[in-house]
Amino acid sequence: MISTGQLTALLDILCPMYAIVSPAGRIEHAGPTLQKLRPDRPLRGAGFLDLFELARPRRAGNIADLLERSGTRLHLRLRESPGTALKGVIVALPGGQGGLVNLSFGISVLDAVRDYGLSASDFPATDLAVEMLYLVEAKSAAMEASRKLNLRLRDAMTEAEERAMTDTLTGLRNRRALHRALQGLVESGRRFALMQLDLDFFKQVNDTLGHGAGDFVLRHVARIMEEETRDTDLIARTGGDEFVLVLDRLTHRDRLETIAAKLIERIAKPIPYGSASCRVSTSIGIVVSPRHGLPDSDGLLRQADLALYAAKRAGRSVYRFFTADMADQRAEGGPDAGEASADAAAEES
Repeated sequence: MISTGQLTALLDILCPMYAIVSPAGRIEHAGPTLQKLRPDRPLRGAGFLDLFELARPRRAGNIADLLERSGTRLHLRLRESPGTALKGVIVALPGGQGGLVNLSFGISVLDAVRDYGLSASDFPATDLAVEMLYLVEAKSAAMEASRKLNLRLRDAMTEAEERAMTDTLTGLRNRRALHRALQGLVESGRRFALMQLDLDFFKQVNDTLGHGAGDFVLRHVARIMEEETRDTDLIARTGGDEFVLVLDRLTHRDRLETIAAKLIERIAKPIPYGSASCRVSTSIGIVVSPRHGLPDSDGLLRQADLALYAAKRAGRSVYRFFTADMADQRAEGGPDAGEASADAAAEES
């Protein structure tokens, strides 16, 4: 005959979350996993139904009622926080010695592992809950790895897109970023102004002091434009010494004149480069988006370009707003258009 001690030792291994309950409803022995649910006090001697709230069967009011239904499935909940839900089955022991209640967490197993710090050793070796825990852990690890990979990919894509929109020499936006910004402004319906800048006498800097000096001048001019515009404005380098400013929601002529005059004034100041001094100036063409209808961004850029060459024909280091006669003059091949354009190209190339 197997002794009571030997029986409980076997049950502790085979079904570690069980209780042997006396006919009076007192816990005579609790399996090691069940004891973990209340580690602060021993369960032996506690009333089973004082510890657990019975949900099913509903008509059972005490252990005697449950023992009469030997083999009945139980739905219970711990009365104390965190109120873990459990499932089980009760079996009457021979000779009216009470009963054995075997319990499990059911779908609450993940919460139980978290709440009570359970491990694989707290479950029967054949319990599929252990396999499920491994799968959940593996899935969680895979999902976390996937999340980190997605974050890295997103950051890499953002960085690549940022590089694709940035002029590497000056850190300003490039032509691609300019066209995207203009498209967004056109679609938004907001009014804006364009300033097209071209540096005068820039070729002389490259020819006399070298391309390193030229690059230094371009970066210096870029910083001036950033300081004289708002954070919401866009500054793009569109060519060697050509720049376009997009001034969102800024269309007042007085304000645009102030910005243009300040840029001309600051850029014209000598730029120290080692023991030498670089001198450039800038000519600016300005155009404002129309009050009504959707503007043509390419058309506005052409108009700003016409205004720029009008500024160069006026003697450089000045600004000009686009007017309709500029387009007419270019279309008709007016007296100055081709000559000024060729003169500028010869000087600046």
